[in-house]
Amino acid sequence: PLIFQYINLGPIYKNETVDVMTPFMVALLGLGLNEGAYMAEIVRAGIQSVDEGQSEASHALGMTRTQTMRRVVLPQAMRVIIPPTGNEFINMLKTSSLVSAVQYTELLRASSNIGSTAGAVIEMYFVASIWYLALTSVFSVGQYYLERRYARGSLRSLPPTPFERLKANLNMFRRTEVAK
Repeated sequence: PLIFQYINLGPIYKNETVDVMTPFMVALLGLGLNEGAYMAEIVRAGIQSVDEGQSEASHALGMTRTQTMRRVVLPQAMRVIIPPTGNEFINMLKTSSLVSAVQYTELLRASSNIGSTAGAVIEMYFVASIWYLALTSVFSVGQYYLERRYARGSLRSLPPTPFERLKANLNMFRRTEVAK
């Protein structure tokens, strides 16, 4: 309680949270609660984006609420849920550097420790930034293909993949034969 922090009660009240709250637990709670709140809002918005008539029609067909949610609502809601979920995952990856403030060793703190020992702090921060860039790039490409997978039924033609766009751009530079 807050009053015990200001009044010294000695042996009557002893606060032993240091043993329970390790840096990992603090980081897990901080990031987990923050991302959990965002994800709850994303899922709520995704489910509410499905028209109420869809649920009414499935109930008219005799489906239970669980069947309606699993077979009708969630497949349609996933198209809305996937993009912000991927963005939040990438955001959490980048936000994980903040846990170095609670003395938990992650990529940023490890690079800082190695840089301090080796005398190359800037170089190690550069290496850490390259790692963050590589990880976010890989997850962004994965998110793109996952979004593309869930967009199959809603679009007439799917947008080109990055490889298809690269191929089209490279074909643009290909020499065309001049008619003689």
